[in-house]
Amino acid sequence: MASQSRKAAAIKSGNEEGILARVSSTVSQSTVVYHGKKAASNSAYFTKRLVLSTGKAAWYLGTSFLVLAVPFFITYDREQQITEMEMQNASLLGTPPAK
Repeated sequence: MASQSRKAAAIKSGNEEGILARVSSTVSQSTVVYHGKKAASNSAYFTKRLVLSTGKAAWYLGTSFLVLAVPFFITYDREQQITEMEMQNASLLGTPPAK
């Protein structure tokens, strides 16, 4: 009988939440959950910025390599080919190769 009167009072007051709903709302309003959500949000923002910065750094390194290092390697290869050709010519003519 007493439980029916409590149930009727809860219905009249508009408080029809069960125990699980009350605990869930209490947990979701706690400071631990708030700080956890804030930390997750901050780490996601940091990760996004890090990925964007890494992409920019990779772009800078890649274009710098193409502009500076590739011409150096091409020139170095040409000089090697010229040196080898001079050594072949010198061996065909019978003169000692210059060192």
